[in-house]
Amino acid sequence: MDWQGQKLAEQIMQIMLLVFAVTAFVAGYVLGSFQMMVLVYAGGVTLTGLITIPNWLFFNRHPLNWLDPSEAEKHPKPQVTVSPKKKGSKKTIELAHRLDPSLPTANLVTLAR
Repeated sequence: MDWQGQKLAEQIMQIMLLVFAVTAFVAGYVLGSFQMMVLVYAGGVTLTGLITIPNWLFFNRHPLNWLDPSEAEKHPKPQVTVSPKKKGSKKTIELAHRLDPSLPTANLVTLAR
């Protein structure tokens, strides 16, 4: 199932479940039967599952074209660079001291680094 097929399956599922919920409520209300409401909704959920869960052909209209391994080797992944962490500033030390005045200043400098 391709990406557009997944989107279509989800849209169909949402619409069908909403339609069957409304239909089940109306049928249960008109007939005055909670059992009938539950049965209509359960049938709708089953039918929705049979339509949206299998990988039907109409969900595969936009197949993905994968790269061959030889093509993938020609285009290496970009390297991610990590910037070094910033050291604690004087404001950080002052904030830590305000939060816990019992800490000695030497410990606050250690916490800031």
